[in-house]
Amino acid sequence: MEVVVMLGHGLLLVVAYCTAATAVPSSECQRQCGNVEILYPFGIGTNCSMPGGFGVTCQLDQNGFSKPFIVGRELLDISLTNSTIRVLNPITTYCYNDSTSEQLMLNGTTTVTSDIDRNSPFHFSDVRNKFTVIGCNTLGFIANNNSGSEYLTGCFSYCSRNMSNQTDNSCSGLGCCQTGIPKGMDFSLVNLCVIKDDASNTSQTREGVGQRCSYAVLMEAAAFSFRTKYITTTEFRDMAAGRAPAVLDWFIANETCEVAERNLSGSYACCSANSKCSDATSVSVGYVCNCSRGYEGNPYLPDGCKDVDECNIGRPCPSDGVCHNTVGGYRCSCPTGRKYSQSNNTCVPNTGLIIGVTMGFLGLMIFSLCGYMIYQKRKLKKVKQEYFRQHGGLILFETMKSEKGLAFTVFSEDELRQATNNYHKSRIIGKGGHGTVYKGVVKGKPVAIKRCTLIDERQKKEFGQEMLILSQINHKNIVKLVGCCLEVEVPVLVYEYIPNGTMYELIHGRNQELQISFSTLLRVAQEAAEGLSFLHSYASPPILHGDVKTANILLDENYMVKVSDFGASILAPSDKEQYVTMVQGTAGYLDPEYMQTCQLTEKSDVYSFGVILLEVLIGEVPLKLYGPETKRSLTSNFLSAMKENSLSTVVPSHISEQESTELIRGLAELATNCLDMCSSNRPSMKEIADELSRLRKLSIHPWVQLTMEETESQRLLRGPAHTSFETESSVIEYSGPDGANQLINPASSFYAR
Repeated sequence: MEVVVMLGHGLLLVVAYCTAATAVPSSECQRQCGNVEILYPFGIGTNCSMPGGFGVTCQLDQNGFSKPFIVGRELLDISLTNSTIRVLNPITTYCYNDSTSEQLMLNGTTTVTSDIDRNSPFHFSDVRNKFTVIGCNTLGFIANNNSGSEYLTGCFSYCSRNMSNQTDNSCSGLGCCQTGIPKGMDFSLVNLCVIKDDASNTSQTREGVGQRCSYAVLMEAAAFSFRTKYITTTEFRDMAAGRAPAVLDWFIANETCEVAERNLSGSYACCSANSKCSDATSVSVGYVCNCSRGYEGNPYLPDGCKDVDECNIGRPCPSDGVCHNTVGGYRCSCPTGRKYSQSNNTCVPNTGLIIGVTMGFLGLMIFSLCGYMIYQKRKLKKVKQEYFRQHGGLILFETMKSEKGLAFTVFSEDELRQATNNYHKSRIIGKGGHGTVYKGVVKGKPVAIKRCTLIDERQKKEFGQEMLILSQINHKNIVKLVGCCLEVEVPVLVYEYIPNGTMYELIHGRNQELQISFSTLLRVAQEAAEGLSFLHSYASPPILHGDVKTANILLDENYMVKVSDFGASILAPSDKEQYVTMVQGTAGYLDPEYMQTCQLTEKSDVYSFGVILLEVLIGEVPLKLYGPETKRSLTSNFLSAMKENSLSTVVPSHISEQESTELIRGLAELATNCLDMCSSNRPSMKEIADELSRLRKLSIHPWVQLTMEETESQRLLRGPAHTSFETESSVIEYSGPDGANQLINPASSFYAR
């Protein structure tokens, strides 16, 4: 009871404040003038409107009809919801008569000033109004000088010789043009300039045109629809006696809601208990009032916002339900045995029991999950305290668990020791700058287990980085990360086992008598490009490899390519701003631009891949430590040959003799594009993969055709025309010293970096 009394006293206090501060009009005030309802804060007569320029005068026109006026304009209507009024704004007009034989005026100008008292609460609406110009060869300007803030704009309306080119409802510059105005405009100077066009000053053009007029006006955009007859007649000017509707925004006071609400006993205008204050959008300082949600009416009057009976407006509840109006809203109820579903506004069977069981099951699952997480947390507690902190694993693990989830297996140290026979040296299958790789068997499947040998701070971070990158990749040409071990001092990664060596061994193998077919090398290069293209274009986020070379391109049991070794990789920044990093990679493959800027980009990988294409085409290593200095760099030697148009001097004879000129030239040009010194000129890995696919077709179907006299052995020795390559088989064949075909079985040191 005390609460009700206090609320009543508060309401009476607000009403008293509003009555004293805003001079709430009496019931004797005139509320209608002609066809326009005058809503408070507007009013007619003394003490019938809110102070500050909301007074309206009701006048009789020449026909004896009552019309309201405000700020020197006829008032059409008032909107409390939008805080706008519609008025008639004067039209700037210029007409000339071309029905006589008199010469047309060279130009004509006329100016109309249309201002509003700057101290009034009104401004031309920049949202609902457009500055409109109508006429032939007419240039209209509108200027504003609002408290020192100057503004000038306009548009030009043109007419062609044939008046039929002008069309109705089109105000795009041909006979009519429009432009917007700035926010807060309260003073406008309209200048209209008609320019004579000698081409139009002919009897043929003027014939039948008669009175031709030009207009300029700031008016309501929604109220205007262009008609071609506006140009040849005075109809537009005659409309509403030379006036057009315009929209004015209005606001209360020159203060924000925050300031106004502090002074309820002063001039605060939102008198209704169910009203809310909003800062005006048309000016920098000012506010307006609206009824709260679920209420409608006049927020500027005490108890002016009335509750909306939603039950009488349409059917807010389902047909078999009952609507109950509430203060500021409504609620729906359903017959016994059914329950109201707010999501689809229907009465559905009561599923309380099902929900209860479901919630209980979910609670049990959550409890079990929490118990499991606690168990795992205790199990890894010591590791997190020691080794995780040492090589950045704790932050990485928490990040992956919260954002990506554990997409791989976390092995125990005992499992990996058992798989590698306690890391016996006989299990070593590769050593490199980033660690030692062992062959092991886990759950009956062969795996490659990599132990990081570098334990400085930078290399410890590289381990976590490689684990994060590889856990997100799933592509047939990218080596797959099976899992990792976090219980050891030296970080360990577990990969899928790739048994058939590297692309480096395929090209530069120890047995020089092995001659790998050029078609096989092209296939390997294309698959490597597909893998790198996936990293650049389809991984989320994109991944930059950072150390692309033939030694990092592996071959699995089906001789399919697997791109490996992501120790120097980075995730492409999402904000497109590249990280500045310490230069890493392999000499001979490094992008010169990357070496200068220390900024690794996808085009850095493209440059390195261009070096791989040279190894495929020329068969030499990227960098030699012997021989003439000018011949040590494969890239420099190749680019010099291309510049001198002497490609034949660097391409081996067995390739130039067996492969088509188009294929060799195409591969050389592709490599040249990849090795461009400007990274922006290099192709993407996707484009490289597509081009290699096209070049492979040249290798699979060469220009030289087999003859009936060739022996089967001779046909096999040719290599590129072999049937296995026509079907794009992944089996790699070569011609041995005795001329017979043999399968390659490269050394298993495929993980050597």
